[in-house]
Amino acid sequence: MPIQWRLLILLVFCMPPAFAQQSPLVNDNQVFQPYIKTIQAYNTQKEQSLPVITLQSTEQLLFTFDDLEGGSKSYAYVVEHCTADWKPSGLSTLDYVTSFAGDRLQDYEYASGTRQNYTHYRLTLPNEQVQFKISGNYILKVYVEGRQKLPVISQRFYVVENLAALQVDVIPAPDVSQRATHQKLNFSVNTSRLRVQNPYTDIKTVVMQNGNPNFANYNSKASFVKPNLIQYNDIKTNVFAGGNEFRKLDLRNLRAPESKIRDMTRNDQKYASQFDENGNFFIRNMENRPPDTESDYIKVDLLLQTPVNLQNGEVYITGRFNNYLTNEQSKLQYNQALNGYQSSLYLKQGLYDYLYVYRNKENGALSHQLLEGNYYETQNAYQVFVYYRKPGGRWDELVGYLSTQTDTLPPKQ
Repeated sequence: MPIQWRLLILLVFCMPPAFAQQSPLVNDNQVFQPYIKTIQAYNTQKEQSLPVITLQSTEQLLFTFDDLEGGSKSYAYVVEHCTADWKPSGLSTLDYVTSFAGDRLQDYEYASGTRQNYTHYRLTLPNEQVQFKISGNYILKVYVEGRQKLPVISQRFYVVENLAALQVDVIPAPDVSQRATHQKLNFSVNTSRLRVQNPYTDIKTVVMQNGNPNFANYNSKASFVKPNLIQYNDIKTNVFAGGNEFRKLDLRNLRAPESKIRDMTRNDQKYASQFDENGNFFIRNMENRPPDTESDYIKVDLLLQTPVNLQNGEVYITGRFNNYLTNEQSKLQYNQALNGYQSSLYLKQGLYDYLYVYRNKENGALSHQLLEGNYYETQNAYQVFVYYRKPGGRWDELVGYLSTQTDTLPPKQ
């Protein structure tokens, strides 16, 4: 009988349930096959940073995943340029890459010393085959070679050419009723290196909280336009619910996992400062073995106890580990006998940040308020993207990017 570890309810080694899933490739972060796990995409200069690299620089994007069916497969990939809102740009590959837009995935390694069999695949971009000519949003699509209609993964990433300087400030929400729960972001864009004819149409912006596209503001209207400077500080825009510090799950040591308690809702508690990684995760093990190929997988059974059955909505567990997706794999089911919501995850050894999110069935709105609470003091990371389309241009360029932390928020009044 295999050794068992308890986490919340139970942690055990096991195979994930198999199920058929056929879906078309879309320009979003998606996993289309149940045997594909632990997708990572980040700038190699900082582990688990957002996948943003600078055009024509030495920076590289690292993209990895595990195939739990093991063995070697003939995977291929292609990169495609997208608009600021992730629609196909309609460009020829010669417009955005110097040679090829894809190749075979040839860098892989088999797991060693683990109960779960898997093959670890790696890709760096740009590489000898794929070199980028223009900035913008890109989608990476992975598929079985020769069968592009059999999707495996789609992953968003960004190539920026820093032509627009950004200045960002995070302040208390102007609305008195939101002072204790919300944060507001003001920013300005220096356009002196751009030929902007109409700042309201030539420039688009996206503001994201903790790299989560579910909590992002798109194309807010400029408040003031000055020569070579556009300001975005309207009192009603770019106001974000503060949320709460991420919960933590430590799976590095299989014999003594750190988290051994059931989760409870936190919306009625006072804010408590706690260090987190703003939603990120890191593959690690306590034995100092190579984490990519010698870390094992664990089934994690979770229980979120709540005082009531939230019949008008659905509960999900999200973080960078699942690209903040709210789908059947991240959904929790209500268990009346246990007085809470439960779910199972199949995770690789490591450190994980996660939060529970509630989705209203009527309008689809996502919120942390009911399950986690919203607090002005919460330390969050904000990312600002600036896009530019030249007069008569055919694509959106990513001309500015800045990530900032709220570690030193001014006191709320």
